[in-house]
Amino acid sequence: MKRLVMMFCCCLIAGQVWADTCHWPQWQRFSQQYISREGRVIDPTDGNNITTSEGQSYGLFFALVANDRNRFDQLLNWTENNLAAGDLTARLPGWLWGKKPDGSWGILDTNSASDSDLWIAYTLLEAGRLWRSRGYQVMGTLLLQRIAREEVVMIPGLGIMLMPGKIGFSESNSWRLNPSYQPPQLLSRLAQTEKVWGEVAQTNRKLLLEGAPAGVAADWVVWQKEKGWQTDSKTGATGDYDAIRVYLWLGMLAEDAPGKSELVAHYQPMAKLTQDAGLPPETVDTQTGKATGTGPVGFSAALLPFLAGSPAQAAQRERVINNPPGSDAYYNNVLTLFGLGWDQQYYRFNQQGELQVSWEKDTCKNIH
Repeated sequence: MKRLVMMFCCCLIAGQVWADTCHWPQWQRFSQQYISREGRVIDPTDGNNITTSEGQSYGLFFALVANDRNRFDQLLNWTENNLAAGDLTARLPGWLWGKKPDGSWGILDTNSASDSDLWIAYTLLEAGRLWRSRGYQVMGTLLLQRIAREEVVMIPGLGIMLMPGKIGFSESNSWRLNPSYQPPQLLSRLAQTEKVWGEVAQTNRKLLLEGAPAGVAADWVVWQKEKGWQTDSKTGATGDYDAIRVYLWLGMLAEDAPGKSELVAHYQPMAKLTQDAGLPPETVDTQTGKATGTGPVGFSAALLPFLAGSPAQAAQRERVINNPPGSDAYYNNVLTLFGLGWDQQYYRFNQQGELQVSWEKDTCKNIH
């Protein structure tokens, strides 16, 4: 039994899994399977071994949670040198990197992805605070200022909003938005640095509540001037692989975070769908609430925080622990690191959105 506890680096106390070391097995496996020696997060899903700014941003966050500073620096250096032409403070990272038609490797799309940019800036600020590094703090601050200049806009009738990227998401009177791109806890933390992020947080709250009238998150929604919220013409009334993150972010909000109870209550239809079926649906029609398919194991992991304390949570935890994602399932592994990592108490967010990590209290060993 002792060997089993050591293997999984956790113990079961009163039905709750608690982390007792920063030797985080899921992170160790992810790092070995998906991150190159140079610090590139590789997504092998479609066989092209691409890298996205999303993958780099999540890798940075997980490395900080694991107190893995060597890996953190590798990820940061690769991101800056390959996605931002050597300077994250001078330009936003391109979102897609991979093999070009001529056989060379490099940026395939220079447009930015604001969710990734936000995670990178947030993680740099928190790395600066937790590791007491002014360098990370300065880089994160300058990147955040650039995000505000290049990706934040005033949408008439709605408010100040973070767009999904620098270009391609707005027309004359229409703005296309992704509800999963702005975790409320990140905005709470960033609001401590500049007023604009508090304003973005208020608009984001409107998006989360008003943009999901049936209490089910959509992958994409559209705001039209003088018409308000509309179904996205490209993806329709669909909520699946992007939308699952909305429930994840809301579930991970601190219990005393302002407005958490209202947000979680608003999205209870997803909890009921999962409870009734035993497993989360893969796709939900956001207009009718009709569910189809069974979500992969990563969906179960993503819902662990959202379902906290319910019988449905215990069932999803059992599924995740007994059916870990394979070595070719990048996104499912990411969702598992987020959801199961939170469930096992490797990290939390406080009321202000600051990251709380287990190693900060000397309960973990530095793994690098």
